[in-house]
Amino acid sequence: MRAAAGRILASGLVVALAVAAMLAGCAPQEGGAELEAPVADSGDRSITVVSWGGSYARACVLGYHESFTAETGIEVNMEDYNGGLAQIRAQVEAGSVHWDVVDLGVSESVTGCDEGVLEVVDPAVLPPGPNGEPAAEDFLPETNTECGVGTLLYSTIYAYNPETLTGPPPTTIRDFFDLERFPGRRGMRRVPDVNLEFALLADGVPNEQVYDLLSTPEGLDRAFRKLDTIKDEVVWWEAGAQPPQLLADGEVVMSTAYNGRIFNAQVLEGQPFEIVWDGQVLDRGQLAVVADTPRREDALRFMSHAARSESMAGVAGYIAYSPARRSGQALIDRQVETGAEMWPHMPTNPENMKSFLMADWEWWSDHKDEMQERFAAWLAR
Repeated sequence: MRAAAGRILASGLVVALAVAAMLAGCAPQEGGAELEAPVADSGDRSITVVSWGGSYARACVLGYHESFTAETGIEVNMEDYNGGLAQIRAQVEAGSVHWDVVDLGVSESVTGCDEGVLEVVDPAVLPPGPNGEPAAEDFLPETNTECGVGTLLYSTIYAYNPETLTGPPPTTIRDFFDLERFPGRRGMRRVPDVNLEFALLADGVPNEQVYDLLSTPEGLDRAFRKLDTIKDEVVWWEAGAQPPQLLADGEVVMSTAYNGRIFNAQVLEGQPFEIVWDGQVLDRGQLAVVADTPRREDALRFMSHAARSESMAGVAGYIAYSPARRSGQALIDRQVETGAEMWPHMPTNPENMKSFLMADWEWWSDHKDEMQERFAAWLAR
């Protein structure tokens, strides 16, 4: 078993139940060198922040990047990527780091921390909540790890376009895999993450048994057999902006997607898409600092700013991703540009969590490479 850097709770199910319980009271009213606390006075400087692009990157820029620059004078240059640690590893190993802060999933930040390609974050840099709430008590479970600072919770769901899907609407994760009742192409991300979970959920495996089953050869075989049933009808996507476009163009009748991307297509573009929340896989997003960046001090200042409840709520004012702090949850209000109420669209709204799976980042951190190899071999068959 790999070193347990950054692990703070053992069971994904325990975390899921804890998050659900705490969020019920949060509804809006209507491996490297350790980083230390930030210092003031920026001068004429800039940092490079790497994220997922599209409407999410825009929400981050408007939600807190601009306020960071206004407060510190440090410019933020944005770059897009599709995830993974390969480019981070290459920069650190070459001794030529030009990325400073990277948006990562928890399993990736833990792996990167173990490998020493990300900086360890001193919890002292995390600011208190707006009413003085201690950061250690204000962040939701498992949102912070040794090298990662939690900023949001998001879900992978599936959505459909009622204008291209005939017949009754789908309502369960099983319907996504039912080509007989719901014929047509499906969109799925070209990675094993979430696809394996969806496959077992659709095959009738209870949520609390998914990762135990995936830990067995029989469970993995079962997941891939389920994926086999729709493989010939899948259009594979890689960037978060692609599923809404696939749905709008009629290239697929259903697609897995990030819930916030579908929300923005609905609200900002007037698309008629519908989200199916059944079986949603809830996960946490983090920011991490690349090891050995020569702009480490400024990167840390940015991390501290991003960790504010107001910054997280700022993002939630543009896209339907939930703040990683309890106090941030309470600040959720309306979509800034349209006035649409955000809380009904949040993945952490209890109405949307009636049947959800909390992503087990520890399982993925331990099995990622193995799953990627098997998934690639399966795709090539």
